Amino acid sequence: MAKQSSSEAKNYHHGALKQALLDETARILAEEGESGLSLRRLASNLGVSRTAPYNHFDNKDALLSAVAEEGFRRFEKTMDATRRKHRNSTGNEMMRALVQTYVKFALNNRQYYDLMYGSKSWHEGAKTESLAITSRRVLRQDTERLQRAQEKGLICADVDVVYFERFMWGALHGISRLCLDGVYADHVSIKKLCTSTGDMLWQLMDPAK
Repeated sequence: MAKQSSSEAKNYHHGALKQALLDETARILAEEGESGLSLRRLASNLGVSRTAPYNHFDNKDALLSAVAEEGFRRFEKTMDATRRKHRNSTGNEMMRALVQTYVKFALNNRQYYDLMYGSKSWHEGAKTESLAITSRRVLRQDTERLQRAQEKGLICADVDVVYFERFMWGALHGISRLCLDGVYADHVSIKKLCTSTGDMLWQLMDPAK
C-alpha cells in the first residue's frame, strides 16, 4: 500500500482522509453533479496535496465506485433501522414501512442512489470488485431474511423468495426512479403510492391468504 503524503498525515489520521474524500465527493455530487468533481479539486477542498487522494483511489471511477459502496452501506443501515423500529408491527405494517423507507432513502440521497444503480457503475463495467461484493451482499441478506421468515411461517410458503426479492427490488427501484426523474412529483401521491405498493406486496406474502 502506498504511504500517506506528509500533507495527509498532518491533517488526517487513521484513515480519516478516505472518509473525508467520500463525504466531500457526495457533497459535490449533490450540489453540482459529476461535472464539478475531480480528484484535484477534492484535494484542494480538503487542504491536502494533489497526490494524497491517489493513496486511496486509483482514479475518478474508483472513487465513484467507493461512493456507491458507501451508499449501499448507508442504505443497509437505514433499512435495518426501520426493521428494528417495526419489529413488533404486523407484516403488512412492516412492508409499508420498508417501502416508504426505500423510496425516501432514494429521494434524500440521490448523490448515492444514482451511483448505486447507475449505468456507469454496472452496464459500462466501471464497478470495482468491492462494490460488486457489497451490493450483492445487501441483496443476498434480504433474500436470506425472507427465507428465514418463510421457514417460521411468517410469509406464504408458496412464495419463491428469490424471485419475490427481485420483483420487490425492481418495483421499488422503478418507483424511486420515476420520483427522482420528476414523473411523480407530488409528495402526498408518492406516500399513497408507497402505501398501496406495500399493501400489494404483502398480499403476495401474507401466510393467511
